[in-house]
Amino acid sequence: MKLRTIFFLRLCFVLLSFTWSGQLWAQTAARPNVVLFIADDLAWEDTGAYGNPKVGTPNIDRLAREGLRFTRAFVTISSCSPSRSSLITGRYPHSADAEQLHWPLPAEQVTFVEKLKATGYWTAASGKWHLGAAVKNRFDLVDDPGEAGFQTDPKTGKMLAADDSGAAGWLPVMQKRPTDKPFFLWFAALDPHRDYVENSIANPHKPADVIVPPHLPDTPEVRYELALYYDEITRLDENVGKVMTELERQGVADNTLILFISDNGRPFPGAKTTMYDFGIRTPLLARWPKGIRRGLVSDSLISSIDLAPTILQLAGATVPSTVQGKSFVNVLKNPKAKIRDAIYAEKNWHDYEDRVRAVRNERFKYIRNDYPDLAGTPSADAGRSPTMDAIRRWHREGKLTPLQSRIFQAPRPAEELYDVIADPLEINNLAGNPRYAKTLATLRARLKQWGDETNDVLPVRRTPDEFDRVTGQPLPGRKLPRLSKQEMQRALGK
Repeated sequence: MKLRTIFFLRLCFVLLSFTWSGQLWAQTAARPNVVLFIADDLAWEDTGAYGNPKVGTPNIDRLAREGLRFTRAFVTISSCSPSRSSLITGRYPHSADAEQLHWPLPAEQVTFVEKLKATGYWTAASGKWHLGAAVKNRFDLVDDPGEAGFQTDPKTGKMLAADDSGAAGWLPVMQKRPTDKPFFLWFAALDPHRDYVENSIANPHKPADVIVPPHLPDTPEVRYELALYYDEITRLDENVGKVMTELERQGVADNTLILFISDNGRPFPGAKTTMYDFGIRTPLLARWPKGIRRGLVSDSLISSIDLAPTILQLAGATVPSTVQGKSFVNVLKNPKAKIRDAIYAEKNWHDYEDRVRAVRNERFKYIRNDYPDLAGTPSADAGRSPTMDAIRRWHREGKLTPLQSRIFQAPRPAEELYDVIADPLEINNLAGNPRYAKTLATLRARLKQWGDETNDVLPVRRTPDEFDRVTGQPLPGRKLPRLSKQEMQRALGK
């Protein structure tokens, strides 16, 4: 009887451990330090780890080799500041009241950072800020290179940068941390954001060696800019490597979770600011020697709003009810685990007015264009680039493919449906195909339900463009929409 009792108790323990594997694993493992790298405008496919051997990324590749690489990770919006606001709150951009470019994150919003602080973490941010002044106090230390890091010159419209890479403060911040506390570091680069300059690294990439993505024409101008873009990716990689070396020097590398993500797709026409995978699909890597096995790959759908609850769970902190994401702690242990069957994304004002919503599962993506009369004009910095000059020339000459010319299409379809397995470039719109009517109706209903649940309301009026849609140059008398919805309502007495 005694042996049977012991066997029964052991069996119960094994079953409970299996059922609660992710939870027990997170609770029993030592609370990790966390370093979050945020690339600025890095395409999910433009590192060696994700299949581009032409870009020099040995340190990012090492993160993938020694940790977990996600193949189906997505941001909630393909736009710089809203993406960051979404990530830090674990909320969709419109729910965080910061959905338009340059809108500051309101003080009322809850971030995961103050929750980490409440559990004893030392928290710091360094590099590109772009979140507004109201939430700087959520960190113990903010090393902000200045507003010039992400503003534009009013005369030329070009980016002004106080620090070309955004990473100058990363190591000094690490060296300031108290050694008696776990730490969280928000390291946000300016690379590989435009504008580009030559010789940003010692051994620049050659235009002849780049891989031209299919949404761009293969011209000398495009290759020239892609090579400069590659250079900034390599500079970012070098800075990631310096942080990894410093973690090892400080003796904390084994119990530090490194997360690497981008805020949106590459800053070229047809990618950034779109709802296609070129815009919203992101690299996502997780390395934690004490907690994640080496060389793992996960095909699970992950949204950028899932990082907040994941980090909080690993830290033993309570996930606030405001968070709309889902923890993927179980996926860190078991890459085959699933936490969601769909991701949602949105597009709002970014230099130009637009409003698009999307839902994507493992096979299909449904896109709803709320302003179909408007073209999907690229961001202004891409619009005044040598690449865009070449695209306009080829457009006049009738040499662009349908994929490459999509940015000029106006009006656009009100609805788009793609089989992302059979058609990964999202070229063949199935929305009008009767064979897919049921799929279209299902995803349309899911997107509406998501909008209802998150209070996604169509604006009463549109926001004016800030730049000329043809030239990308600033419009006369332009005004940056820096007020949030709440601030505008207060100003209007509503």
